[in-house]
Amino acid sequence: MAVSDQTTVATSAAAGNVGRCTGCNICVKECGFLQRTGNPKELASGAAECDPFECTLCGLCTAVCPLGIDPAAYFLERRREVRQAKGADDPRHAPLIAYERRGTSRAYTFYGLPENCSAVFFPGCALPGSRPEAVWKVYEELKRTLPGLGIVLDCCLKPSHSLGRKEHFGASFREITDYLLDKGIQKVLVACPNCQRIFSEYGSHFTVQTVYEAFAGIPGAIPASPSATVVIHDPCVSRGMKSTQDAVRELVARRGLHVEEMKHARQRTQCCGRGGGVNFVRSNALEEAAASRAAEAAGRAMVTYCAACAETYRGKTTTMHVLDLWLSPELAKAGRSKVSRAPFTYLNRLALKRRFRNSGYFAVMRERGGKDVTIETTRRIKAATMVLAIAAAALLFRLAGGSQVCDPAALKQMLQGHEILAPVIFILLYGITPVLFLPGLPMAIAAGLLFGPFWGVVYAITGATLGASASFLVARYLARDWVTAKLSGEMWQNLDRRVAEQGWKIVAITRLVPLFPFNLLNYAFGLTRIPFRHYVTASFLFMLPACIAFIVFSSSLPQLLKGKASPALFAGAALIAAVMLLPAWYRKRATP
Repeated sequence: MAVSDQTTVATSAAAGNVGRCTGCNICVKECGFLQRTGNPKELASGAAECDPFECTLCGLCTAVCPLGIDPAAYFLERRREVRQAKGADDPRHAPLIAYERRGTSRAYTFYGLPENCSAVFFPGCALPGSRPEAVWKVYEELKRTLPGLGIVLDCCLKPSHSLGRKEHFGASFREITDYLLDKGIQKVLVACPNCQRIFSEYGSHFTVQTVYEAFAGIPGAIPASPSATVVIHDPCVSRGMKSTQDAVRELVARRGLHVEEMKHARQRTQCCGRGGGVNFVRSNALEEAAASRAAEAAGRAMVTYCAACAETYRGKTTTMHVLDLWLSPELAKAGRSKVSRAPFTYLNRLALKRRFRNSGYFAVMRERGGKDVTIETTRRIKAATMVLAIAAAALLFRLAGGSQVCDPAALKQMLQGHEILAPVIFILLYGITPVLFLPGLPMAIAAGLLFGPFWGVVYAITGATLGASASFLVARYLARDWVTAKLSGEMWQNLDRRVAEQGWKIVAITRLVPLFPFNLLNYAFGLTRIPFRHYVTASFLFMLPACIAFIVFSSSLPQLLKGKASPALFAGAALIAAVMLLPAWYRKRATP
């Protein structure tokens, strides 16, 4: 070994006080890496050589050392020195670095902070991709005790930290902490053990707590008779986190499972083979680690609180993530928890970001490297975009002759030759009319003329319900501010108040009794607090009488033109009369 190399080894040895190693080999017995290379004393003295990137940095050697030596710190420093000497990243780690780069990009990051926010939920990278619904549910649960809770979808930079990319890690992680401190954030709730490790070591300004500790702190009973026995795999980065380990075991017990400890658990837990990115250097690292843990589990189901560990052991032994067990215990116990894998994980992260961004929970939002955007600005942009889109669609629809849709004769000519597709085309056209503020009555009359009384009713009520639903969703999620501005009068405010008091019954009344403009009414209901399913069901059922009346009547018109008065004519006329009399009846009944 050259003199310069010996100097480098001696310098890095100071990082973990490895120079004090006596060569007792206790750590070697526990570590496959040290078994291949030699003990820390031999490595520190230069008597043996190693590739520091083959060490998982899991810290088991540190945990078992009777002298308190920290070989993991030594190997991390060696990684930094190797990278600095090369002046570049090891190409073997390119996939891991690319994964982190995506996780810190503007496309995948999101910061959402409500008013008076002092705490944020930081779920990390893996959970939003593999279990986006669990992340959403955890946030909703946490909000019950922390109403001002924010959300941060970002990467904690643990890969860069482990790969020796010291400067990049420091600058990129500092961007997170500086922003949160500037916004007055005092507490960070984490679900990923890697994030817990990073924030605990480098985010000293924050109180760091896992969601498992938060949930365990909520009073709950443990069933007297456990339904099954499981073992716990503690992620290696949580080796010294006793409160987290205890909390996970508490949550598992509350779900009716008895916990038995494996030989390597808690402080002496083993790495899953992904630590430090070793799986990108040694192709069989994951298989060896999974086989070792499966042997210790001895057929018992395993519960862990790291998404990466759960993925490693999948297929080797029955494995559950504790969040799957906590949120959906029956599915988790049956092995039917929904877990996504690449490339769907990336789509899930984008969808979850969009879900949070559109939730309306946050007063301030941003992406990494971007500027803060208030919810008012976002709503104005969305409203303006939607108004322009609706206006453009309506204009193009009319320029293309779309207004002829409201002419039964033109519609009949349009559908000729499309007997099979005619119902689908008609339903879609009918669904468009209320969104674009076109009259719906001509479409109902056309349905009777084209399809007869039975199928005319089926197709018309389907199209009318589709259109009413589309307008409702536009108002609730896409153009709320614009619709609010248009419906600001006392009549619409009264509608909102009455819906809050009586719910679907008001939808029923307004569908049966046309006291409000139908197309505006669809948008107006989108501004109320009525559940979408209640709105759709009530709209369908209580638009049906008028729909039947006009279609039964219109279906008799061809015979009437031939001089024949069919029973449908009289039935339809009677039904229309009844519908027309409903407003007068309602006003009389409502007058005190």
